[in-house]
Amino acid sequence: MSVEKGTELPPLELHLTRADLVRYAGASGDFNPIHWSDRIAQVAGLPGVIAHGMLTLGAAGRIVTDWVGDPSRVRSYGARFTRPVLVPDDDAGATVTVTAVVSDVSDGIAKVDVKAVFDGKGVLGRAVAEVVLPD
Repeated sequence: MSVEKGTELPPLELHLTRADLVRYAGASGDFNPIHWSDRIAQVAGLPGVIAHGMLTLGAAGRIVTDWVGDPSRVRSYGARFTRPVLVPDDDAGATVTVTAVVSDVSDGIAKVDVKAVFDGKGVLGRAVAEVVLPD
């Protein structure tokens, strides 16, 4: 795999529905009602139900694992949550567009900057993955 600074990864579109939030709550144990109840989300000052931050982060990370082909090659991955993803109570759900670009390559490690956008605004800040490149 020949990789250099500026390499763009194939973009990824994520579709998150309320059903996805329920499945993630069951898997993670995070049953906070802001992730399933519009009433509680509004009481908490939110405009509606929001996706779990870790669900958004993990799903966005697929752009890197799909590209490298082997998830065990991801040495690190992290971000800050900058804005919630609102998930409406309909069949369409919310769409998050994920893009990524290699910002550095050194000693067989690629640093990949990940960008996740919902409703025209970024939802992850400083999202960076470090990937061990295949020989």
